[in-house]
Amino acid sequence: MTEATQPPRRARRGSGAVTLHDVARLAGVAPITASRAVNTPAQVSPEVLKRVQDAVARTGYVPNRMAGSLASARSRLVAAVVPTIAGPVFLQTIQALTEALADDGYQLMLGQSGYAQNREDALLDAIIGRRPDGIVLTGVMHSPSARKRLMACGIPVVETWDLTPTPIDMLVGFSHADVGRQVAAFFCAKGHRRLGIVLGDDERAERRLRAYEAESLALGLAPVQAEVVTAPTTLRSGREALARLLQRPEPIDAVFCSSDLLALGVLTEAQARGIDVPRQLAIVGFGDLEFAADVHPALTSVHIKGAEIGRQAARFILDRVEHRAEGPRVVDIGFSIIERQTA
Repeated sequence: MTEATQPPRRARRGSGAVTLHDVARLAGVAPITASRAVNTPAQVSPEVLKRVQDAVARTGYVPNRMAGSLASARSRLVAAVVPTIAGPVFLQTIQALTEALADDGYQLMLGQSGYAQNREDALLDAIIGRRPDGIVLTGVMHSPSARKRLMACGIPVVETWDLTPTPIDMLVGFSHADVGRQVAAFFCAKGHRRLGIVLGDDERAERRLRAYEAESLALGLAPVQAEVVTAPTTLRSGREALARLLQRPEPIDAVFCSSDLLALGVLTEAQARGIDVPRQLAIVGFGDLEFAADVHPALTSVHIKGAEIGRQAARFILDRVEHRAEGPRVVDIGFSIIERQTA
């Protein structure tokens, strides 16, 4: 492979954005030709256009939509991407992130990706092209093309609400597999042997499910009975899921829910059917939202330090862009099971 065909090497994370010159060198064309292929493709031949497009795909290059402004100027904007704001589980993180950035004179732009990778890909392309000073993402499961673009863009990236040994740049979160294992062990210690689970159809909840099932089998419990609902989850979907679980021939005596809203729906349906909670059916939610302590009976839930995740994400970005001393790039924020009256 010649120097002209080798993909450009990226400098250290957060500093070496792939440039149009890199694309031009890889495609074997002049920078002005690469610029025309990217911005006015009708002005170049199909053969040149294909070479430039291939180079863009290989490098993850995203055009800078702010190229007309001063290259050295900061935008003082940080973009955050969450699956949804319809449910309250991410609101503490967003609020804390907003406040921490504002204290240093930065503003937050918020985007909703839904639970589909193609929507996240389109949103990230729009965000990267406008060159914010940082990007905060929910989760670590991104498409290969999105991951390539994020690693090539030279913008500080913080992934949150998850853990992985291979972060894009910086990471603050917790292990969803550990959540699943610990909830199963918690139910077992309480004497429950026939476990159920109600979860949304998102990847993080599915990882909790797999670990919950594996731990239940390791503890010698009956196979887990699972009901999957469409994300974002709601109280109604929790009620309907419990109704379906109760129609199965295999009885259950405990239910883990992938959100507190689902757990509230399960609790409501159990009460409507005259089921004693927790004597006949124990319930554990996820998120430990504000209402969890105030419902009756008070909801046992997995507590996530959402506000601390937001503050740490802000620290990561501000330390980078303000050239402050940087600490560890991966922070495991942990979680805890808050035991109340439903388990």
